[in-house]
Amino acid sequence: MFSLKGKVAVITGGASGFGKATALRFARAGAKVVLADINDASNVAKETRGIYVKTDVSKEDQVKNLMERAVSEFGKLDIVVNNAGEEGEGGLIQDIREEALDKVLNVNLKGVVWGIKHAVPRISDGGSIMNTASYAGLFGTPMYGDYVISKAAIISITKTAALELAPRGVRVNCICPGTCDTPMAYIEGGEIELKLASMLQPLGRLGKTEEVAALFHFLASDESAFITGLAIPIDGGMSAGPSLGVIQPLYEMVSSQKLNLSDFTS
Repeated sequence: MFSLKGKVAVITGGASGFGKATALRFARAGAKVVLADINDASNVAKETRGIYVKTDVSKEDQVKNLMERAVSEFGKLDIVVNNAGEEGEGGLIQDIREEALDKVLNVNLKGVVWGIKHAVPRISDGGSIMNTASYAGLFGTPMYGDYVISKAAIISITKTAALELAPRGVRVNCICPGTCDTPMAYIEGGEIELKLASMLQPLGRLGKTEEVAALFHFLASDESAFITGLAIPIDGGMSAGPSLGVIQPLYEMVSSQKLNLSDFTS
């Protein structure tokens, strides 16, 4: 089950994190892998016996070249994982800078749009396109305005593409990770999120790149042939509601009158 033997997959953001873990898993399942990243992914390509194509996903011509290269090297295209991402600056909406917003939209949103656009004329009927969105795109998320904008838009374009490509049997889905143990999680300024994640995510820990890769693997396989147009959370339970790690301490503090709720109301 879940064999990808004979399939050709393009994975953006393949040098590290979700992209690297997914490439390694796809290769073990029998796929031929084309890795794309602005950073060098040659070592990952060597591990997967695939190829690396340096690609800035914000540039349409480079994404088009990526898809053409996959077909020229391996004769077809079956799977596309639009995964390359930019974290954004964060902060309140009132503090969003145009330069920062442009950067996060160019990578996160345009990268997905160009990936879908240039996969469409080349992907085999019955193929699978997958996009990396975020838990933050499913709900309002204070302090992450620029990032939320880009990820919410990915969810919408995923659903639209799923409807347009359904007559060909091409499935389009996106995944919505919570905080996971990836290099992006450790960038400067991310310390607070890392500290909070184990408390906010009901399973009480960070997600693993291999767990995200497993979901991509299922969605890439023929066993998921009746699944399309979904934004699937993989967030340790956050989308189900607040964790006990948050609610129970608050409940106990209010019950013991160590916390006065009137302090939080006007």
